[in-house]
Amino acid sequence: MDDKDRIIREIARRDPRYRAEAYEFVFEALDETLRQRGGGARHVTGPEIMECARRLATDRFGFLARTVLNAWGVHRTDDFGEIVFNLIEADLLQKTASDRREDFADLFDFVEAFDHAFGDAIQTVPI
Repeated sequence: MDDKDRIIREIARRDPRYRAEAYEFVFEALDETLRQRGGGARHVTGPEIMECARRLATDRFGFLARTVLNAWGVHRTDDFGEIVFNLIEADLLQKTASDRREDFADLFDFVEAFDHAFGDAIQTVPI
């Protein structure tokens, strides 16, 4: 287990609202956001991370995206903001002077983003 994993486990122990997997997922969404922007260690905004997290969850977990996120304690975009700021407080991420938890507030509805994204596909599956 490397230092990052150890720190994430400690954060999850101190703040049991979110499982360690949710913190790992935030790093994956951040990495994917940076990759899509061409790499580099540039600043990423809350809405940018959340858009990538939405796509990543849908691609990876499909119909179960909301269920998986909920199992990790993530029920709305605000929860991702809490996770990001827990990582900032643990010095695993950095923020700019303008970054705020509110940057993650109500960016999209999980039911709309995850359940309704598959609504047409669910209705057209033959029984």
